[in-house]
Amino acid sequence: MDRMAGAEIRFDGFQQINEEGLFRGNDDAGELFKIRKSARTTEKALYALQPFNPGDTLIRFKAQEYLTAPNRFSVQLAENKHIILDPDCLQYINHSCRPNVFFDLPKMGIVCLNPITIDEEITFFYPSTEWSLSQGFECMCGSPTCLGHIRGARYVSPQVLKQYKLSEFIERKHLTYNRREVFYPEPLL
Repeated sequence: MDRMAGAEIRFDGFQQINEEGLFRGNDDAGELFKIRKSARTTEKALYALQPFNPGDTLIRFKAQEYLTAPNRFSVQLAENKHIILDPDCLQYINHSCRPNVFFDLPKMGIVCLNPITIDEEITFFYPSTEWSLSQGFECMCGSPTCLGHIRGARYVSPQVLKQYKLSEFIERKHLTYNRREVFYPEPLL
């Protein structure tokens, strides 16, 4: 089910976030998300204010800006093509090795992978859209299958990547990269 089907969303960035940090998608959707500190990382995070089921589109997005290189807040569409997301609240979707959403880039929507309950943090697997991050980081997701240091899909073994839903670009890039029999510069996860 597409919760946003037929709904018109105003992409006004933080103008949609009130003083309590609540993001409102539109009049029909009600309040969708809240931004607050993550219990895991103490960084700001996006939390659901409504339940979502696998296959639901939580929200649609568009490009606020196009970049030729990644930065901390960008999502990769293709080689040397990255976007800053609009609405701005989506920059608070943190990484997890056990994600509950996926960025459907052709449809420009965030799709639920696993049931999301009210007050659950919204997370995605960064290597699902990023070949090589601008800055690697130590994952603090707490999942039993946590990969530890996250740097992008380039540094994750094909066996591990098979466990995740990946963007079309990352799927193609990884196949091409592995076919050329290029050795990974450092040990894979």
